[in-house]
Formats: sequence, structure tokens, C-alpha cells
Amino acid sequence: MKIAVVILNWNGRALLEQFLPSVTQHSKEATIYVADNASTDESVAFVKAQYPEVKIIQNKTNGGYAKGYNDALAHLSEEIFVLLNSDVEVTANWLLPMLTEFKTNPDTAALQPKIMDFRKRECFEYAGAAGGYIDQFGYPYCRGRIFDHLEKDVGQYDDSVEIFWASGACLAIRKDAFYKAGKLDEHFFAHQEEIDLCWRLYNLGYKVKYLGNSTIFHLGGATLDTMHPKKTFYNFRNSLFALLKNAPGNKVFLLIFTRMVLDGAAGFKFLAEGKPAHFSAILKAHFSFYAHFKQIVKKRKNLPKKKKYFHQISVVFSYYILGKKAFSEL
Repeated sequence: MKIAVVILNWNGRALLEQFLPSVTQHSKEATIYVADNASTDESVAFVKAQYPEVKIIQNKTNGGYAKGYNDALAHLSEEIFVLLNSDVEVTANWLLPMLTEFKTNPDTAALQPKIMDFRKRECFEYAGAAGGYIDQFGYPYCRGRIFDHLEKDVGQYDDSVEIFWASGACLAIRKDAFYKAGKLDEHFFAHQEEIDLCWRLYNLGYKVKYLGNSTIFHLGGATLDTMHPKKTFYNFRNSLFALLKNAPGNKVFLLIFTRMVLDGAAGFKFLAEGKPAHFSAILKAHFSFYAHFKQIVKKRKNLPKKKKYFHQISVVFSYYILGKKAFSEL
């Protein structure tokens, strides 16, 4: 199977200098691409001069993660796409378990490796950790990471299991499944579009998996810091987008109402912590969601009526009220 490792870049020369060496060293099975989102720095010139074996795709505009990848992947013929953040250090043989999984299990459409923290290398990393899930209200969380609590890796997630969503920091996906599911949704721009994509794959009957025998180290926050208000905006709004698009049945509207209440509580928590910019970001997220409501609700197509799509818990209640910090405690 032919595999393409595609790194989306926007003004990230420093990141490419730091992280591209590991990718070129440990990805001999793949063709490596840098998809440039109309950078104004010297990223493209640097790659051409220092890594002539890496192919360049130049997008005309900076359309964010979703449009950037949609535009770039349209040029590729490989059977497997690996969407890799520019701030990721890969390890030896990281691609081999992925290729084995795709070759032996045709119902696996997408997967992710073990994602460790580049700075605290004994800990799982925020964006994906050991595989993603959503709770009954559509809030995402991971094995190894619930909200801001990161677990240390002591071998508890060395398994390979089915998950609900794979991280966009390193998302491997079959080309045919990517297009059958409808590509990445460009309404999202950035953040949680991988959850939406994996949800659509799940509704089509595919499986998404986590492979504990493949490891990468993710810097995280290199493009947008984890606690930047803009990230709060995208995370809250895009989570509502995914819920409205993909949750089966009429109860989606009750779920959205419940989310309004819970998101409001999160906003007041930010105020109590002296973070008014994040309170404002949640308000803006909801106003943007309402403004796009008609466009998003039209995307509710061919949804299964009774398919279970979440863990029957509230991760908010479990974490903040019951004090459960680890995935094994849920």
C-alpha cells in the first residue's frame, strides 16, 4: 500500500527545522509532502533547499486545517494519507503498525498512534493521547487525558483498541474512506474537524482505532496555544457543529439545549478564574453556532436512528463533581 505523510505548514519554518528531520529519517515507507498554506516566511524555500526529497504542495490561501488538507490531498494518489502536524517528532518504525492494520483489517478506516508530550516525555499529550471518545453531551476526552489532566505512561495504554475519534495531530486514513465520508468539513476551519470526520466514518460503519505500538511526540500549541481564547472559541463552537451534524434522532436538540447550560457554566467558571476573554470566546462560539445553524443542520444525512456513539457518562460531572481524573476511573 502506498502511503503519503502530509505535513500542513503555515509560516512554520522553525518547526520544520526542528521536526522534519525525524520524519524524513523514520518514514522511508512513505512519500513525504509539505502542504503549504500560503506562508509568507521562508518555509517553502527552506524545504526545497534542505530536503529536496520532500515534495511541496502550495495552497493558494490559508484555509486553516480543514480546507488546507482538503486542497492538498486532492493532488495525491496514495492509498493511505497520514495527516501529521508540523510540531511532531516521530519514532523508528512508527508507520509499520499502521500499514499492518490497514492491510489486515479492511473495515479500519482511520487510526492514530500513541501521542506523547514532547516537553514531558513520560506523559500523554493533550491532543489525542491514547485515543479519543465523546461523552453523552458531545464533550471530547481521551484515554490518558481528561480536560487538562494528563496521565503518565506506565504501559496502561500499550494496547490496540477501537476508539471513537483519532487525533488530527496524527491522523492516518484510507483515501477512499476520506472521500466517502465527505472530506474534512471546512466550516470548522480548525479544531475538532477530525472528531466530525471520525463520527461520519462511524455512522458509515467503519472503525477507528488506536495503535499502542506506534509512538510520536507532539509539541502541542505551536500554532495556537492550548489556553488561547481563540482555541476556546473553536473548541466550543466546533463541538456543537459536530453534535448537530452527527448525533442521531430528534434528541440532538435536547442535547444542544443541555450544552447551552453546561457551556454557560464553563463560561462563568472562566470568569471566576479571572479569564474574561475565555468567557467572551464561549459567547462568541454560541453566536457563531446559531449563525451557521441552518447550514449545519442541512448536513444531517443518512444518520442511524439508534446507533450508540458515546460513553453513557457525563465527563464534566465525573471530572468536576466526582473528581475522577483518569480514564480508568470513568
